[in-house]
Parts: sequence; C-alpha cells; structure tokens
Amino acid sequence: MNTVEGELYTPPAAWSGRDDGPGPEHARWHSAIDTSGSGAWRDSVAVLGFATDEGVERNGGRQGAARGPEALRAALGGLALHHAHPLVDAGTVTTQGADLEGAQREVSDRVRELVGAGNLAVVLGGGHETSFATHRGAYEALGPMHVINFDAHFDLREADHPTSGTPFRQIAELAGEEFDYSVFGISEANNTAVLFDTARRLGVNTVLDVELAELSPRECAVAAAAAVEGDKPIHLSIDLDVLPAAVAPGVSAPAGFGVGVEKLRAMVTAVAATGRVALVDVVELNPDFDVDGRTAKTAARLIHDIVDAHVAAVSAG
Repeated sequence: MNTVEGELYTPPAAWSGRDDGPGPEHARWHSAIDTSGSGAWRDSVAVLGFATDEGVERNGGRQGAARGPEALRAALGGLALHHAHPLVDAGTVTTQGADLEGAQREVSDRVRELVGAGNLAVVLGGGHETSFATHRGAYEALGPMHVINFDAHFDLREADHPTSGTPFRQIAELAGEEFDYSVFGISEANNTAVLFDTARRLGVNTVLDVELAELSPRECAVAAAAAVEGDKPIHLSIDLDVLPAAVAPGVSAPAGFGVGVEKLRAMVTAVAATGRVALVDVVELNPDFDVDGRTAKTAARLIHDIVDAHVAAVSAG
C-alpha cells in the first residue's frame, strides 16, 4: 500500500471515554481497543475509518460525512464491554481532494489484508461510496459474498464516476453472475422507477420500509437472516438514513418515514449471529447536522450489538 501518514492514511490515536477503574470488569471500548497500529492482527474486530464525502458531493448530497469516523469512535468509546474478544483500531483513510478513486483503492487494500487474516472489519464511513471500496477488498480476499444493505436507497445508480449513489452497481459489475444483493428499508418515494427496474434486472431482494412497518422486530430478524442463508461470507452495510429523521437527523438525506431502530437492531444482530459476517460498514453519519449526537449514539449502539452477536457466534463455534 502506498500511504502518506497524516494525509491519505492516518495511524490510530488513543480513544477516550468514561473510566470507572482498572480491570476487565470495568472495560469499555476505549480502554480495551488496541491502538498500537502494529498491523499483525488476526481473529480480531478491526475498526477502520474512511473519512470521505467526495462521493456525497458528486451525488448532490450535503457534505460532512468525512467527519463521521471521528464521531463514531467518540460515541463507541464509552460503551461497556462484556466480552474479551480483541478489538483493534486500524487507522483512517482520508480522501485527498477529489481523488476518491485513489482513496477507495487504499481502503480496498487495507480491508483485503484485514479480512484475509480472519478479522471482522468494521469500517466507519464516510459516505456510502465506502461500500464499494470495502467490498472490493473483501472480495479480493474471500471471493463472492452475500451483500445485505439496510438503506432507504438502492445505490444502484449509473454514473460516469463513482459516487455515494453507485456502490452496489459497481459491486454488481465486480461480482457478475455472483452478485447477491438484498436491501431492507427501501423508500419507494425516494427511488425512481429506473432504479426499481435496475434492481429487478439484477435480481435484487428488495424489502420496502412500509413492508417492514407491518412486521414485528422478530419477524424482521427472521426475514433478514433468511436473506443471507448459505455458507458464503457476508458484507453487512448500514446507511444511517434508513432510520427515521427523528432518530437519525445527522445524515446526508434524512428519512421522512424510515425503519424503527428496534427493527433495524433486530435485523443486523440476526445477520451477525450467523457468524459469517466478514465485513461491516456504517455510513452517511454527518455530525454537522446531528442533534445531541443522537445519530452517532444510535450508530455506536448498533455497531456494539453487531460485534457482541458476532463474538457470541464465533465463540460458540
């Protein structure tokens, strides 16, 4: 990897959070996560930041998602741990100017190394352009994957350059006939007929926000787990604009309807409980528009619970 410290790539820094005392009984993310930057990690949960919103700008959204990784780390830092699974911080990649493509290649390289060594890569975005970069790296290490995205938008746009609206179209081109994409939370009002036609042509498993509204959290969880049945590794993506604007105001495109947080949590933890999730990305947090940090706090809780479910699954063997 060709990196420039403090520019394209920034090594991890110390995390902060509430300190109740020494010992594992007081452990929180900030006290347990390894920020040494050694890079020789195996079988860990590895956090990688992607500070980017060039793709959001290209897609006509409001910028600010490049500050998402910092806000997510801050929100995660104080959460209490109830397991001893290794946690590591793999640093942050930052898009330099308009060179989104170069930054995506850097993220792909780092994700390839992380998942290839058996780590669960948890990537903190950044705009949804994050997902093509992360998926490409995991695909290069592991081959075809189930992709399950929780999002109000398909992100299957066709464009001359990568944007936050193109990642799953790019993944489709990468995977070819192996493309396996489910998206939960689609807003019919916010996706054109062209995008629905594209999704049908690509065989996308589409679940609308209004369909999820008719289900209980348990029923939502069953549906999400069914979407990733099999033995392939899983790429789990969360675009925070899938949540109602009252819960997640700090995003590029706040949702007028959205999916309730209790249902989203049930679905993402059900997917994580398969033990086959290799890659998680959480995207579109825009701290500039967050209210009382509520979007960051909700996202941090989702990440925390995904990791808990993953650790329980792999520990059970």
